[in-house]
Amino acid sequence: MNGDRGAASMTAAVPAPAVLSTAAAPVETISRTRLLWLTLRRKPLGAVSAALILLLIVTAILANVLAPYDPLETRPDIRLQPPSREHLFGTDDIGRDVLSRIIYGSRISLWVGLLAVGIGTGAGMIIGLVCGYWEGRTDLALQRLMDAVQAIPGLILALAIVSVLTPNTTNAMLAIAMVIIPGNSRIVRGAVLSAKQNRYVEAAEALGCRQLHILVRHILPNVTAPILIIASIWLGNAILIEATLSFLGVGTQPPTPSWGLMLSSTGRAFMERAPWLAVFPGLAISLAVLAFNLFGDTLRDAWDPKLRRNG
Repeated sequence: MNGDRGAASMTAAVPAPAVLSTAAAPVETISRTRLLWLTLRRKPLGAVSAALILLLIVTAILANVLAPYDPLETRPDIRLQPPSREHLFGTDDIGRDVLSRIIYGSRISLWVGLLAVGIGTGAGMIIGLVCGYWEGRTDLALQRLMDAVQAIPGLILALAIVSVLTPNTTNAMLAIAMVIIPGNSRIVRGAVLSAKQNRYVEAAEALGCRQLHILVRHILPNVTAPILIIASIWLGNAILIEATLSFLGVGTQPPTPSWGLMLSSTGRAFMERAPWLAVFPGLAISLAVLAFNLFGDTLRDAWDPKLRRNG
């Protein structure tokens, strides 16, 4: 009798692992898009930031439709007019509509910010992954190169690069990307060195997985959070560096509308007489930087496995 009861209990206990694995399976198959959507629903600030970014993108794409006036049209007879029904953000020192210039300026600011940060973060990520995973002589050579680049102050490096090249928006973007690369590579390298110590990486190596597969499949997803944080921080810096380069005459060239150029030229020159020339471009820059920073935090909360596990 006791033997039959023991056999029966063992037989009843067999399906339990299958039930557990079936219950856990949906958690493993949740996509990043689904995780991001759940995080946006849980964090209202993340949803607001996503809406602001979408608004900026739509504004940049539909600038021709949304702008009430030609941003390059000059009308000296209405110069330095305060905000009114005809000109919601007022006019500048040569009679151009400030609202139209801000709408068109979103194209330059987003172009420079997104592409400069994208190139700088992407290149820094690749260098950091290579240095952190393979180490050895490759790590030594690349990190000494990064040390040499990082030893030069960022603004001076950007000025040197743009001065050698033709001063324009594209070259300013490439110069900003070069400033971003060294710091990004160091942070990613540290995250990769930490991720390499995990047991699942050792298990993948023991199973004979290719190094590139381990790097992309097992290590890269676990260093996403610092990469996103770096990108969100540098986006605002990229817009500000572009404004500085434009102010010094080696960035975006007038009369092209740019938030940074508007803020550093007419906004600064007529701050006391016409404060709206500085307030509205500065507000546009602040909202853009805030939106990308908040959205970067939302992506980190959604995609970082450690934060998901703790939450």
